[in-house]
Amino acid sequence: MGIYIIKMPDIGEGIAEVELAAWNVQPGDTVVEDQPLADVMTDKATVEIPSPVAGKVISLGGKAGDVLAVGAELIRLEVAGEGNVRAAAVAAEPQPAPAPPPPPQPAVAETPAAPAPPAMQKSAPAGRHAAAPGRVRAPGEKPLASPAVRKYAWDRGIDLQLVFGSGPAGRILREDVDAWIAGKQGVAVPAPQRARLEWEEAIPVIGLRRKIARKMQEAKQHIPHFAYVEEIDMTECEALRQQLNARYAATRGKLTLLPLLMRAIVLAVREFPQVNARYDDEADVVTRYGAVHLGIATQTAGGLMVPVLHHAETLDLWQMATEIARLSEAARSGKATRDELTGSTLTITSLGALGGIVSTPVINYPEVAIVGVNRMVERPMFRNGQIVARQMMNLSSSFDHRVVDGMDAAKFIQCVRGYLEAPATLFVE
Repeated sequence: MGIYIIKMPDIGEGIAEVELAAWNVQPGDTVVEDQPLADVMTDKATVEIPSPVAGKVISLGGKAGDVLAVGAELIRLEVAGEGNVRAAAVAAEPQPAPAPPPPPQPAVAETPAAPAPPAMQKSAPAGRHAAAPGRVRAPGEKPLASPAVRKYAWDRGIDLQLVFGSGPAGRILREDVDAWIAGKQGVAVPAPQRARLEWEEAIPVIGLRRKIARKMQEAKQHIPHFAYVEEIDMTECEALRQQLNARYAATRGKLTLLPLLMRAIVLAVREFPQVNARYDDEADVVTRYGAVHLGIATQTAGGLMVPVLHHAETLDLWQMATEIARLSEAARSGKATRDELTGSTLTITSLGALGGIVSTPVINYPEVAIVGVNRMVERPMFRNGQIVARQMMNLSSSFDHRVVDGMDAAKFIQCVRGYLEAPATLFVE
């Protein structure tokens, strides 16, 4: 048998260090070639590190949340053959000193051990899915699962806190999620008593959540935000969307309102280029862009990510819709590349049906503007002296007051409103 040390590989793009997001194996586990060992984060992208060899895990190179440099020891395996570490080098590593022998103990009269309580005399039978319905995790205990399994559960609306794994170290497998769905494990959780709720849980802020926290803090520290909210009559735009879907959905796919909003923003940016920009604080330089690279704030199981639709000005509505779907899926599955998560010049954020009536979105630093979409609702409105039902929606947007004046922000959003309220103008060059 030999020792095989797997080092943190160079995953390219000039990355010198990564953060350990999660371990997929534990000491004592047996791994096969190409089995994912760990999930690491670079900026906002999660990357799986596979094993190049089969073997048994001896030790891990850190814990979740640690930052590892490229080339640092990631994991150590025991493998058949010589491995990649010479025996002499392993033997030369400092070994812990043997513990001194315990001092002699005075003789004491033996006391018969008290019998164990009846409930402790028989252990629970082992089994693949031994967790009975009603079992709950202890405070601080987190489910262990790969990104693929997390997405599989997310797509089916399953909370992994209720699923118990049968893999190594309790790792949740896809079969465990299927078994939970079939058996409804964990549904009949009894209501806890008040005393059981008086607990505290310290949750380390690591991985994507730590990057989000730092990004939001950076944005609020550097950017003097101001918000502008405008009401938009979306009746005609929504009617057009439905007509387009009725005619083209079978051949081109369905449209949501988002591509129409993006088209309106692309056109409005031509008149207000100062909102399609990035501000370099250190150099005191504002860079405006002719191309419109739209960030799309996307909620994932791990937190908020912003994949980027590059060159939105070159795409038609259906191309935008296709790219939005592709980027959102890549972000939620943890497969988005670095290029797909960087380079935005202006960001759109939306909570969809949960959008409320007003929000104050945080600018995606170092950009200077973000457009927030609120919920569309049918409301009675006056038109030509008559009360009629109209589809109304608010845009709640934030701007960097160092770069965008209040009047320009208002005119920009009103320009977007003009395109959406007269949607035929979206197609006039």
